[in-house]
Amino acid sequence: MNKVTIGDVAKRAGVSKSTVSQYLNERFDYMGEDTRSRIKKAISELNYQPNVVARSLKKKNTSTIGVIVANILHTFSTQVIRSIEDVCSDEDVSTIVCNADDDPQKEKKYIETLLAKQVDGLIVFPTSGNMEIYQRLIDAKFPIVFMDRLVEGITVDTVMLDNEKASRMAVDHLVQNGYERIAIITASIIENITPRIERIKGYRKALESHGLPNRKEYIQAMEIQELKQGIEELFSLEEPPQAIITGNDLTLMEFLSYVTEKEIKIGRDVGLVTIDEVSFSTIHSPPLTTVAQPTFEMGTKAVNLLLKKIKKTDETEPDVFRYTPLLIVRKSAEKEGDTK
Repeated sequence: MNKVTIGDVAKRAGVSKSTVSQYLNERFDYMGEDTRSRIKKAISELNYQPNVVARSLKKKNTSTIGVIVANILHTFSTQVIRSIEDVCSDEDVSTIVCNADDDPQKEKKYIETLLAKQVDGLIVFPTSGNMEIYQRLIDAKFPIVFMDRLVEGITVDTVMLDNEKASRMAVDHLVQNGYERIAIITASIIENITPRIERIKGYRKALESHGLPNRKEYIQAMEIQELKQGIEELFSLEEPPQAIITGNDLTLMEFLSYVTEKEIKIGRDVGLVTIDEVSFSTIHSPPLTTVAQPTFEMGTKAVNLLLKKIKKTDETEPDVFRYTPLLIVRKSAEKEGDTK
């Protein structure tokens, strides 16, 4: 099917292309209500999609980039944003940050808004729900870099953690501390969010490498607001887990809230390793063992990749840049009374 053009809309509405353009740019001062109604009807009937990418290319450099995060509540997101802004400040480039709330429609709206503001490039923590617009940006050679997540079928420079290694580190450390029944809790995997899928995969592989069984009931992946019910199911099993891996900082918070409510003591009753360093890890009792992401390195890499694209100094093929996690050993994975 041929792509609907502004000319097709103009022909259907019985107006000029310039009039349709005025309508799309919301310049209604000299446009009658009947004309507006006909254009609106033509756009709806033809399912016309304005080419915001093409419009954005008719611009001069604005020394501004856009950053669209999937969920700004994550410590990972805020630290990456900070590193991006540090680099941009040094380069005299402004940053506009948008929070998509893991909602493809919000993400699409922000992409279009940022393009309308004629940003020079985008760093996106993709929701995976806007394949068409991602591809249009790439086809138009618009500077774009993905952070934290892969999108199947889309080839673009992507900066992310070695997620499988992160969960392997967590499992290895818990096994070294004498735990055998190890569970993992994470946010929902329904939308195939890369870090969540890969961390579960790494967890499974690590259990196999230690000769431990993979138990389906030891994997709880659900929406954050439902996680406490999932944790309750874990501890209600005939053989409840001896240790827990929390897949990120938000799942950690749900777990800590649950064990506090139930008076379950970390170290005495359950071991814990969490993926993602958190600000309170050293002051929690016991201090939390974490698998940290090198967030500042990752953010710096992403923005440098983008700036090279904007300056047209990077002609290499798109690649995926994986960063190595760091195990920070504290006390939460030690059994109470263990003198190791």
